Amino acid sequence: MKRIMIIGSGGAGKSTLSRQLGDILNIPVYHLDAYYWKPGWISTSNDEWDDFQERLVLEESWIIDGNYGRTLDIRMTQADVIILLDFSRWITTYRVIKRRLIYHGKTRPDLNEDCPEILDFEFIKWVWNFKKTKIPGIMEKLMEYQDKKIIVLKSPKNVEKLIKQIKTIGVGYFREGEN
Repeated sequence: MKRIMIIGSGGAGKSTLSRQLGDILNIPVYHLDAYYWKPGWISTSNDEWDDFQERLVLEESWIIDGNYGRTLDIRMTQADVIILLDFSRWITTYRVIKRRLIYHGKTRPDLNEDCPEILDFEFIKWVWNFKKTKIPGIMEKLMEYQDKKIIVLKSPKNVEKLIKQIKTIGVGYFREGEN
C-alpha cells in the first residue's frame, strides 16, 4: 500500500488525514487544492491539470487528497487504497465554517500561497449537499474499482480507529469491517 487516495466532502478532514498517514507511513503527501489553485485563486487549465495528475500518479508512492471528480479515474487507476470520508452534512458544514474562522485572512497549509481562506454560499451549499449529490456517483465509481482496497469511513471516530490501527499493526493489516 504505497499509493493512497483520499476523497470526501469539503470539511471532512481529507488534508488532516493525509498528513497523519504521511507521517505514520513516511509517504509523500499531495494536497490537490495546493496544485490546482494558483496564487490569487486562479484555476489550472484542464490540460495542465490532467498532465500534472498523470505524472504524479506514476510516482512510486503517494497520498493524494482531493476530489476533482472529472479526474478521479486518473488517481483511482493507480491507487492501491481509496479512502472515502462519508460524514454527515452537519459535521462537514460545521468544519468548513470553523476552518474559515481559524484561517481568516490566511492561507491554509494545504493550499497554494496567496489563496486566503474564503467561504461563500455556493461552497457551503456544495458541502451541505455533498452526501446527496456527490456520494451516490462516487459510490458508483468505486464499484468499477473492486480490485482496490476501498475504505469508507462514516465518522471522525472511524478515522481515529483507522489511524490507531495503522499505528499499531500497519496499513497492510487493516481489517475491513472495523471501520
